[in-house]
Amino acid sequence: MSAGRVAIVTGAARGIGAATVAELARQGYSVLCVDAVTDDSALGYPLATTADLDAVVKLANDSGAGGAAAFVADVRDLTRLEAAVADAERRWGGIDVAIACAGAMGGGAPHWETSVETEQVVLDVNLDGVLNLARVTIPAMLNRPAPRSGRFLAIASAGATRGLPKLAAYCAAKAGITGFIRALAVELGDSGITANAVSPGSTDTEMLAESARLYDLPAAAEFARQAPQDRLLHPDEVAAVVAFLASQKSGAMTGAIVPVDAGLGL
Repeated sequence: MSAGRVAIVTGAARGIGAATVAELARQGYSVLCVDAVTDDSALGYPLATTADLDAVVKLANDSGAGGAAAFVADVRDLTRLEAAVADAERRWGGIDVAIACAGAMGGGAPHWETSVETEQVVLDVNLDGVLNLARVTIPAMLNRPAPRSGRFLAIASAGATRGLPKLAAYCAAKAGITGFIRALAVELGDSGITANAVSPGSTDTEMLAESARLYDLPAAAEFARQAPQDRLLHPDEVAAVVAFLASQKSGAMTGAIVPVDAGLGL
């Protein structure tokens, strides 16, 4: 049922973004895989590489029928995101789904002791990156003829509702996503395009490993005990829910913030 549908996924080179690309490809989507693939000096850990992005695209092309392609863009750069939309339209004729997975982790100290540079990157990537993606992809989805089944999706976090010490900017950005998604859903109204977010708990990714480092924990596995299920999530589990929300079957859902958190939010 997803044959012919086109998706743009940011933060596609690893983690939840990479798992989402793989799941969409298996379901027949054509996917433009967007990632900055460069480190940021304001963050304390290495980001995804070109090799990571190429591997995601290869896996998607090997396992799916729709096709996948890489596009290098930083979600803070509106001009590059506009170019990504143009590239997807040129390749596949339009856009049906936009999924904002790009994220950055930074902090490790109380807000007033966290560097302004680190805090700004966390806010810009995690929140402004979502707004930027919506700004360029929703007009493209509105160009699809009615009746539409466009989907705008963002990755929020349990941190949107749970106070995480030493990660104040991250929590602020993720809470901002949830407010934005609700407002966007109302603005889209009966256009045929929905806006939803998935709110993961502790997921076994490089970002969670960085969180463990910021908290001086020996390993990310330490976060498992916070959730009733006493385990970390796998990125594939989050991607499965994202893929449902991207599908035409989710048309009755808009403005929803869906927890996928092993019970962390209870």
